[in-house]
Amino acid sequence: MSFLCLEMPASSFPFLALLHYKVALLLLLALCNAIKVNGEESNGQCNHKLTLDPRPHSVSILEFGAVGDGKTLNTIAFQNAIFYLKSFADKGGAQLYVPPGRWLTGSFNLTSHLTLFLEKGAVILGSQDPSHWDIVEPLPSYGRGIELPGGRYRSLVNGYMLRDVVITGDNGTIDGQGSVWWEWFTSHSLNYSRPQLVEFVSSDYILVSNITFLNAPAYNIHPVYCSNVHIHNISVYAPPASPFTVGIVPDSSDNVCIEDCNISMGHDAIALKSGWDEYGITYGRPTTNVHIRRVNLQSSSGSSLAFGSEMSGGISDIQVEQAHLYNSLSGIEFRTTRGRGGYIEDIIISDVDLLNVHMAFGAIGHYGSHPDDKYDPDAFPVLQKITLQNIIGTNITVAGNFTGIRESPFTSICLSNISLSINSASSTSWVCSYVSGFSESVFPKPCPDLENSNTSSSCVSLLKPNGRAAVL
Repeated sequence: MSFLCLEMPASSFPFLALLHYKVALLLLLALCNAIKVNGEESNGQCNHKLTLDPRPHSVSILEFGAVGDGKTLNTIAFQNAIFYLKSFADKGGAQLYVPPGRWLTGSFNLTSHLTLFLEKGAVILGSQDPSHWDIVEPLPSYGRGIELPGGRYRSLVNGYMLRDVVITGDNGTIDGQGSVWWEWFTSHSLNYSRPQLVEFVSSDYILVSNITFLNAPAYNIHPVYCSNVHIHNISVYAPPASPFTVGIVPDSSDNVCIEDCNISMGHDAIALKSGWDEYGITYGRPTTNVHIRRVNLQSSSGSSLAFGSEMSGGISDIQVEQAHLYNSLSGIEFRTTRGRGGYIEDIIISDVDLLNVHMAFGAIGHYGSHPDDKYDPDAFPVLQKITLQNIIGTNITVAGNFTGIRESPFTSICLSNISLSINSASSTSWVCSYVSGFSESVFPKPCPDLENSNTSSSCVSLLKPNGRAAVL
């Protein structure tokens, strides 16, 4: 599934500054509205065709008493507006318009068949008072908060068991004002795990586009147990020192497209996950059929593109293409550890350029901690059928670290048409153990474990004759 969104300049609607927006906003209904699949499947999730129906109803947050001064708390206004718009769910849905201003709020929930539209100059600000963020139960595939045992803070913008939801705008902003959360996290002052900016749980047909995300307390966009998610043309930023902030985290979700995004984070830019140890194994929902293309990714202390380490439900059938990874600790990294179970397989990453990246590629079998002592130490993860091809790297320190697990080696690591310029700080280009694979046209020359001719046939089967990525 893919989404089309018509962009119309705000200057086309000078009368939107008037207090009563309802009539004027009907002119915006061509923008990202109700979602219907209409088309045949193609080779990538981002190539699926889609038509959009207009929302027949639209209101402004001003009509519910909101004040955009950056000081007045507007949680009740958002809640009341969405409660009102819920009544239009069976009438084609509705749009909530947020005009220019700084709209301070605590966490609030969305509803199905809703478009949340942020005008240019509109900023939704997350409150820095933790009492304005609800406490909720941990996700069942994690068994506890990701950072602390027990519950977790609810995200700023939430969707639970929803269908057909759009968050879009004329480059409006959602700012989590996360600096206080980072300080609390670093000083171990929190009693619950930090919140995300936007989280959808068990939802279907979700579009996020044309928005800037700033300063998330932890993750920015977290679709978990979701299907048919399209994220495009967004910018995401948190300062380099922000601890474990992550851009987009598809988690136990399927049919996901991420395209045309610029993401610069303290930790990972994009991280694919699927549950934690025994909880993820029991829940058993993988992340699968994900297409990522035309993205610019930067990660100060993590990886531009990460798989895991929480991957116990499995991660498979992932296509990444046309990516620029820069100024990062790690470029592409696969993470797991014994006790995780699950699998990471059928991954094709192609047409990537890396600039100023310490480690270009990593596959680490001893990464991450456990939620508790109930995990099965004999639950060994499987990592196989990973293809990296058509990649150029400049100013790289370590080409690759492929450190597998003795009881469950990483297999079918396929490297093709890769050229990395290694800087003078490098003492060794490749590190390998408990891994097997095949390589061709790779510089610098990889370790012998990745030049196994017995693996060549399985690697070749993963490539099209023209050497470009195929969707498995």
